Amino acid sequence: MAASVPPIVHHPAFRAEMPAGHRFPMDKFARLAAVLEAEGVAGPAGFVLPEPIDLDSLLLVHEAAYVRGVLDLTLPADVARRVGLPNTESVARRAQAAVGGTLAAARLALAHGIACNTAGGSHHAQADTGAGFCVFNDVAVAARRLLEEGEVGQVLVVDLDVHQGDGTARIFENDPSVFTFSMHAGKNFPARKAAGDLDVDLPDGTGDDVYLGKLEAILPDLLARVAPDLVFLNAGVDPHADDKLGRLNLSDDGLARREAFVLGSCLERGIPVAGVIGGGYDADIDRLAHRHALLHRAARTALGA
Repeated sequence: MAASVPPIVHHPAFRAEMPAGHRFPMDKFARLAAVLEAEGVAGPAGFVLPEPIDLDSLLLVHEAAYVRGVLDLTLPADVARRVGLPNTESVARRAQAAVGGTLAAARLALAHGIACNTAGGSHHAQADTGAGFCVFNDVAVAARRLLEEGEVGQVLVVDLDVHQGDGTARIFENDPSVFTFSMHAGKNFPARKAAGDLDVDLPDGTGDDVYLGKLEAILPDLLARVAPDLVFLNAGVDPHADDKLGRLNLSDDGLARREAFVLGSCLERGIPVAGVIGGGYDADIDRLAHRHALLHRAARTALGA
């Protein structure tokens, strides 16, 4: 049964302490929460505070040696470089909170129709390693936990970050209970793409109309064929024309239309959807936070709030 205001999950630990000058825009998480509060998008009850993910759930996806390295702060230097974030207590705490946030959002989506995290979308993390600013694969852990509990039988991942969801694809490559769909810039990171269930490589400079046309041609049929019990939407905003790490040419309006289309397509078919924010890289943190807020605004509109 849908709530009039979709639950939004947030934890102060989503913002980890970072070295001065680090290129990952860590301040965007706190700023996003502030924007959503100021606009009243989170509703009168405010945010849902998630529990950090438990060890057993992490081990449903990630190898024990890698998990220990993250949590004990003993990652080999080459693995830490691949992750791109410092192997610190603050970053480990953030990773656990973010995964817990996506699991909480997924549970809330099953109850209310839509729920969104204010973090998540760490889709480059694989079973044995992190990569590309991704420590633990939050969507993969949440999906596996809900499958393990029997809460869902079939999951669809709709990954619209500008980078391919290679880690998620590799984790589920032999698991038919999770269908991975990634639509991304073909020439962007990672250089070696994984083989997901459905991959759409877009040429550099793809703009709103072509992008949305492709998505509209794919998603309704995909929802019908896969018949998921739950959709995870990775609403990365790095396809934006102004993003530092993207190669596409979407506008704010294009991103807003994208979010509205995915959420509406799921809701009209009675399919719950959990949203995560994915990537977004802009030196202007305020502008970036407002761009990420498009997901949460679209979720509220989709439920008629």
